[in-house]
Amino acid sequence: MKFYLGTHHPGWLRLCPFPLFVSHRRLSSYKTLPRAIGEVAIDSGGFTELSLHGTWTASPRTYGNAIRRYVDEIGNVAWAAPQDWMCEPFMLTKTGLTLREHQHRTVGNYLDLRSAFPDLPIVPVVQGWSLNDYLHCVTLYDRAGIDLTAQPLVGLGSVCRRQHSTQIHTIVTTLAAGGLRLHGFGVKTRGLQCYAASLASADSLAWSYQGRRTPSAHPGHINEANCRTFAETWRARLLATLRWQQPTLDGL
Repeated sequence: MKFYLGTHHPGWLRLCPFPLFVSHRRLSSYKTLPRAIGEVAIDSGGFTELSLHGTWTASPRTYGNAIRRYVDEIGNVAWAAPQDWMCEPFMLTKTGLTLREHQHRTVGNYLDLRSAFPDLPIVPVVQGWSLNDYLHCVTLYDRAGIDLTAQPLVGLGSVCRRQHSTQIHTIVTTLAAGGLRLHGFGVKTRGLQCYAASLASADSLAWSYQGRRTPSAHPGHINEANCRTFAETWRARLLATLRWQQPTLDGL
């Protein structure tokens, strides 16, 4: 499994040699982007976007152009998420749409981006709530001519708030057994300990959540929520734990 450390500080891209996961929402305001020395994956910021607005405010063309800029200027961009639609019940209430409509829009956006920007490394994402929902989403891609088992990576959406549950373990292992190379978005420690072996990759910003509750050892700082040293130490401890559970752990 490849692990991407989540960061809300784009400046870390020029400092960290290991894989980082950073949001389009953090990068989009930068006039001059940092050049990455390690591998980078781009999050679309969909959870925040839909939570705030109940819809996507940027068109696929605008978003795709932003990803092209990141690929050209940041460099080392392995992949980027599409403008997918999360399927948590509260998100359906926010948008006023059905779960099936969210799935159709997720697949439709990937197709639009793939058509307009065929050279960009944008990956498909499966969305749902129950196992049957996710399997239905796989079918939607198949009907559109996209064989997810042939994709180098497939994002797994709408799991971050319930990721250590038995239900999510079943969803992850079933989809992985079906041939999907899954990326787990925002996976926390308990989730990784449950099903890391079934993921091709994962990202986590959980270090910052923990850091907000950790008094800072540095003068002038209240806590460790923005500390790169704290984040790197957290990452090292996590990977050391996972090594006990997997024969190999690449992309460190």
